[in-house]
Amino acid sequence: MKTNKPWGRGWVVVGYAVAMAWVEAAVVLYLRTLLNRLEPYQPNPLPDVGVPGYAELIREAATLVMLVTVGGLAGQTARSRLGFTVLAFGVWDIGYYIFLRLLTGWPRSLLDWDILFLLPLPWWGPVLAPTAIAALMIIGGGLVALNDTAARPFWPGRFSLAAATIGVGLTLYVFMADALRGAPLGKQALRELWPARFPWLWYLLGLGLLGLPVVELAVRACRPPRIPPA
Repeated sequence: MKTNKPWGRGWVVVGYAVAMAWVEAAVVLYLRTLLNRLEPYQPNPLPDVGVPGYAELIREAATLVMLVTVGGLAGQTARSRLGFTVLAFGVWDIGYYIFLRLLTGWPRSLLDWDILFLLPLPWWGPVLAPTAIAALMIIGGGLVALNDTAARPFWPGRFSLAAATIGVGLTLYVFMADALRGAPLGKQALRELWPARFPWLWYLLGLGLLGLPVVELAVRACRPPRIPPA
């Protein structure tokens, strides 16, 4: 990217993520219209559609590659590259639901259930769950991307990073818990999986752990810079 200013690169990354969100929403509109699945929370939520189904799995993986690529191009250190990637992911995720609502009228509320991802197993949860995590990603990723330099690293401490790692594992388990229980029963059972309730308590615990490094970074960003002694 031509600009060396973090804010300039940040806006480029945000614009890229917003464009990706529109593409994602448009693709999902096409697929769900063809399958009569604009609202995914219904019986037989993942019908076997053959080649298009495999194409969708590869498209999801390609989306992750695209987010990592733009983050890698925007950042100037390993930390800022990760920060820009996380920022892009958060903007893309929230933008996707905004555009999907504009295009289809769904989700009607943040509590509507959605199939969030398909790799390595189907993820299920209310729309509120991934968007809350995406908001943390925007804040935390943006703080790192805009403040980290090679001379002055801007990164969470070990404790909050360890807590966030546990939070990642916990939230991933929450999203895939039903699929993990259904996986031993075979592919057809996974396709017909239709979760009945969401484990909010475990999710909120994971969300709180994910928020610890974000809070730490926000506090550090608000502190006045240290002036070295004369």
